[in-house]
Amino acid sequence: MSIPQATAISIPREEALLIASLLALTGGYLDAYTWIVHRAFANAQTANLVFLWVYLTGGEWSKALHYVPPLFAFVLGVIMASCLRKFAPDKAPEISVVTEIVFLILIAVLHNRLPKVAGTLGLSFVAAFQTSSFPKVEGWSYSSVMATSNFRYTIEGLFTAFAGSPEATPFRRPYVFGAMCIAFGAGAAIGAVMTEVTRAYSLAVPAALLAIVLLLCGERLRIGDRARGDLI
Repeated sequence: MSIPQATAISIPREEALLIASLLALTGGYLDAYTWIVHRAFANAQTANLVFLWVYLTGGEWSKALHYVPPLFAFVLGVIMASCLRKFAPDKAPEISVVTEIVFLILIAVLHNRLPKVAGTLGLSFVAAFQTSSFPKVEGWSYSSVMATSNFRYTIEGLFTAFAGSPEATPFRRPYVFGAMCIAFGAGAAIGAVMTEVTRAYSLAVPAALLAIVLLLCGERLRIGDRARGDLI
């Protein structure tokens, strides 16, 4: 009896694990940066919503308003990314990354003159654009700008694999999502160090990471069911 060969499947280039890992690294970096500099989150809008309502119910209006701009910018970013996917689906990943890089450069330039506007609005817009433009890794929905859902999928995937999964590669899913968690955490650690050491140039790091993503998005990837590990 012949052994069946692994079936080659195609995945969109923007769903490759390497690209997703770089995006998660960028997401963690930006979250650490915005928290250290602005005491708000560019990515984790859940935290911004919690702080907003906590201060509103306590009557601390000025503190509550501090969390409105990043929420507004995030909404705008999601809407624009959705329009991009609708009207230019083939070029959406590349255009998204270019837009993010341009915004990071603008934020770095404007940060000394308009720190609050550049930091909260600009980075939240970048985060929204990223999470909306790159919603999947190897066909699975994930988030490159927060770790909670990825952490949950890692645990669920491990449980399913050890409990007896019918999948041919049962440990692939927890491996992928575990990699997302590690990349996000590493990005946050690097972002914290770089922001403290050289705040003026710290946004050059995520811009460089996104430039690498832009280059990788130009390559169309083909992987096999048993060769997905080659992507990292």
